[in-house]
Amino acid sequence: MRLSLRFILPLLLALGLVAYGVMPLVDRLMLRWFEHDVGVRAAVVANTMQEPLVGLVRTKSRRKVLAYFNNITQGERLFAIGYCNPTLGALIATKSYPEEIQCKEAERLADGPVKLLSRDQGPLHVSVRTLMDGDKRIGQVVLVHDMSFVQRRSEETRRYVFYFFVALGAVVSLITVIIAQLSWRGWVQGIRALLRGEGLVRPAGRISAPELQPITRDLRSLMKELGSDFRPRDESQLTWSPQSLRGILRSDLHGEDILVVSNREPYIHIRRADHIDVQRPASGLVTALEPIMRACSGTWIAHGSGSGDKESVDRHDRVKVPPRNPSYSIRRIWLSQEEEAGYYNGFANEGLWPLCHIAHVRPTFRAADWEQYVAVNRKFARAVMEEAGSKEPIVLVQDYHLALLPRMVREELPKATIISFWHIPWPNPEAFAICPWRAELLEGMLGSSIMGFHTQFHCNNFVDTVDRLLEARVDRETFTIYLGGKPTAVKRYPISIEWPSGPEAAPSSVAACRREVRERLGLPAGHALGVGVDRLDYTKGILERFMAVERLLELQPEWVGRFTFVQVAAPSRSGIGQYQEFEKQVLALADSINLRFSGEEYPPIILKIEHHEPEQVYEHYRAADLCFVSSLHDGMNLVAKEFIAMRDDEQGVLILSQFTGASRELPEALIVNPYDIDQCALALHVALTMPSGEQRDRMRSMRALVSEFNVYRWAGRMLLDGAAMRKRKRLAGSGRAAQRVAH
Repeated sequence: MRLSLRFILPLLLALGLVAYGVMPLVDRLMLRWFEHDVGVRAAVVANTMQEPLVGLVRTKSRRKVLAYFNNITQGERLFAIGYCNPTLGALIATKSYPEEIQCKEAERLADGPVKLLSRDQGPLHVSVRTLMDGDKRIGQVVLVHDMSFVQRRSEETRRYVFYFFVALGAVVSLITVIIAQLSWRGWVQGIRALLRGEGLVRPAGRISAPELQPITRDLRSLMKELGSDFRPRDESQLTWSPQSLRGILRSDLHGEDILVVSNREPYIHIRRADHIDVQRPASGLVTALEPIMRACSGTWIAHGSGSGDKESVDRHDRVKVPPRNPSYSIRRIWLSQEEEAGYYNGFANEGLWPLCHIAHVRPTFRAADWEQYVAVNRKFARAVMEEAGSKEPIVLVQDYHLALLPRMVREELPKATIISFWHIPWPNPEAFAICPWRAELLEGMLGSSIMGFHTQFHCNNFVDTVDRLLEARVDRETFTIYLGGKPTAVKRYPISIEWPSGPEAAPSSVAACRREVRERLGLPAGHALGVGVDRLDYTKGILERFMAVERLLELQPEWVGRFTFVQVAAPSRSGIGQYQEFEKQVLALADSINLRFSGEEYPPIILKIEHHEPEQVYEHYRAADLCFVSSLHDGMNLVAKEFIAMRDDEQGVLILSQFTGASRELPEALIVNPYDIDQCALALHVALTMPSGEQRDRMRSMRALVSEFNVYRWAGRMLLDGAAMRKRKRLAGSGRAAQRVAH
């Protein structure tokens, strides 16, 4: 006991000194964090007030301005508001406005550093913003925030830190006493020897105490299970990277390879005159999944659509990729022209695509297309059986082309873990009921162990659709659907991009990209540049985007000849009549706008309908002043996240449609309704005139989110959920076996 006290007393003293030193550091950190948060809030409030306040100032009514201020300061923490403007006379301010901040002081602090004023009740945070009416400065808005809550929270934090160190000292002391007593009696050495099996086996290898062998085996098994169950799986404790994904495969999924199944392949071999080129297709699906396959190995089963694809595979229709550093295989499926026309162009893209996208294009369903869709799904299912290395493979099924595949695989491999992900929106039950084969599609999808969507809204729509159209049991508390007694979990997995990006993503500095892209386009060095990157698809809002550029030049003629919008449009589904007609409309509108402003040296729109390699797209992101994503309806839209990832200079503005899944994750973007052309034109003007500091604040926040919620986290969450489901099934099977033995 004396030995224990000799150790405990210095330990408690050390913990007390540490706690004493930690308290001031905690106070400083909290004050710094809250100062930053209040500064961001002040910027948001100022931006929100901008338009209404300009209108009130134009009326030259001090009473209306003051009434507006009094209404705003009803909210929590906004202590006072003031406004300095020679037009309206002296300072206009609410009653609680601090006397220290008069108009001269406000002018000195405008758009500069914040100021903290001391008060008995707590400090006040003063932020001054310049009010603009077009290009004219018409005054300064002073926002005063009450920061007394910081003092209250600091006191609470100090109290919790003190209690934490007291508890820590008590626990460490107790453990020390227990260990000392156990060591004194030799128990620790005895338990360790038992767990290692020491003393149980004679030198000749025979068991000296066979009755203890089952106990030892059970103890080892129990410790292994506990280690697996209590290993940190909280997402906040994991750094999501290729290494963490490989670790999940080794520990939770026992190193099994992954089978990815999709219509689109990640690499296409194109036959040229005397050689074969390798291309990466313009696809959000490929952008997201390709880094996962590089990290996890496995096989990607896809339709071989390239003119040189057959020449590039071995006798098993496989090819190793990426070309320079192979890490996984593509297994190619060959389709006839009739199969491709019916399954891909017909049912998938003339039927399901417009059905799921609210883009006002009527879906077309034909019985012949449905027959081809069923046949091609069976062809993909046979390939999964051939590539599966066990009876319990992990199969990731991608998108609307293969809705029937999960059920087909489940019938042949009942123990498979099938995780399906729907990359496009899921409509409401009334819209989906248009499809003549709605029940067959839903039953096919419910062959999945897990059914994933981008947003909770799409999950809700899917569950509602199943509840309305099938005889299935829906558990809305756990979002699990039981069809024929088999469960399918419906989960939200917001897809993302690779982070950090590979070295090919940023071959040149931002300054070099700005210079090179403008030179290539024939634009001067200081020319303002916007960029849009899309497949040439009617759901992407390209026509609405061009109309917004035209409206900008009408409302803000100072941008004529000074701003150009570059639209990178990858050709898509050119065999479908709707897409052919859409391409004509896009070309005609671009020509019309350029002709209207043809008196200027530089065109307002540059349209590039051609394939671009990822490196070329990334170069445009880095060169642009803004990126405009105007999708009319989209599952997520990874262009928005790619643009953010490319802006390591923390500059540039993202204009984002409210109808994308990404808008729910990136509120710092300028969120617009793409159907509201005037609003989009205003957003373009705001983006082009946004101060560098505001661009940095917005971009820094968005980059932090994309880096944390990267594509490895997206895949890791699905794999962890799949591993947990496999484990529950095995435990349930063991329980049933035990019951049979008992009976």
